[in-house]
Amino acid sequence: MDAEQISIAETCLQASHDGRLSFPEIVGKLIAAGFEGYMVDYRRNSQTYYLPDGDSIAIGLQSSTGKVAASFDATEVERLVRWAQASPADYSYVAFCEKVKGAGCAGYLVSFPGRRVVYFGRTAETHVEHFPK
Repeated sequence: MDAEQISIAETCLQASHDGRLSFPEIVGKLIAAGFEGYMVDYRRNSQTYYLPDGDSIAIGLQSSTGKVAASFDATEVERLVRWAQASPADYSYVAFCEKVKGAGCAGYLVSFPGRRVVYFGRTAETHVEHFPK
């Protein structure tokens, strides 16, 4: 992984937290930089970006409050995804992260070639969201 790819990953992570870029914009930038996906791990407080050759970089997430709930509520995770997609005035990625952890989401895997996001709980329960066409 080169310095430019690392910079793009760091910029995209920061932009998600401060609201400068939307999820589709971040996905576009990461794909253009050669990434095939990333994983958010709320228990480790990190985000890992993956290249097709197996190279990766883990970047620490901003500190957040709240813990990952013990039980996974797929219905609530789906509702929160719809909230994020609608992007109402009260939406922020930071708020999304806090709320989804409260719904038992321990993290999520974004696959660009698979065009999906897999949200998972502490007991490996999942909720899958496909990218819009």
